[in-house]
Amino acid sequence: MKNNKNVFVVKHGDDWATKTSGSNRVSKVFDTQKEAIAVGRQQAIKNQSELTIQNKHGQFREKNSYGNDPKNIKG
Repeated sequence: MKNNKNVFVVKHGDDWATKTSGSNRVSKVFDTQKEAIAVGRQQAIKNQSELTIQNKHGQFREKNSYGNDPKNIKG
């Protein structure tokens, strides 16, 4: 069954974390943003949802879709 919970990579104190939409708590905490992105990407693929990545200043810098994208655009 498809789980459309979007995944976010967010700054968490001095660390980085993954968080799913609809949750008040982070899923898992990582030492580096690179580690958080790798796990977040796998979660988004599994959920067939979107991965949104936050930069160190709290602004969202990137968004990737891993689900049913309504647009017929490659990439």
